[in-house]
Amino acid sequence: MLKSLIAVDLLPWGVAVNPAGTCAYVADEADHAVSVVDLSSHCLTGTITMAGAPWGVAVNPAGTFAYITKSGCGTVSVVDLSSLQITATIAVGDSPESITVNRDGTFAYVTNYGSGSVSVIDLSTNTVASTFGVGTAPVGIAVNPAGTLAYVTNYGVDSVLVIDLGTNQITGIIAVG
Repeated sequence: MLKSLIAVDLLPWGVAVNPAGTCAYVADEADHAVSVVDLSSHCLTGTITMAGAPWGVAVNPAGTFAYITKSGCGTVSVVDLSSLQITATIAVGDSPESITVNRDGTFAYVTNYGSGSVSVIDLSTNTVASTFGVGTAPVGIAVNPAGTLAYVTNYGVDSVLVIDLGTNQITGIIAVG
């Protein structure tokens, strides 16, 4: 049963919740903004204006920064959540879609749909530490709780890739529909 409807801007795409569970950050592709939603009141409490269309959103484990992919720009914006200001822009691959942060908050992983790769961002320096190929059209990404493996949906070949994050090598392929 639907308890409440939270209105955000046009074409909401990605969403992330802070570790405290108090705020959600919603990427609004058409409005080139990220909506900040208070989860206790279900009210929109802020907007982060972006230069480009945001898609994926991830929040670090400390809840201090959000990382937002902008597919048309080939970049990730780093947002200080205390001020809702962009503090850095990181160039990644072509058409970045999804992003996730490891549990230690040391690295972010970005799927680059257009270039068939994953970019690894060192969050201490906000620079790309490495980029590696993963095949055709990677879209979603998640890191296991131990921080040792990533799972990447590969839209182009209907599979999920298993990636060893110690070596950035594909160690398995899971066929899906």
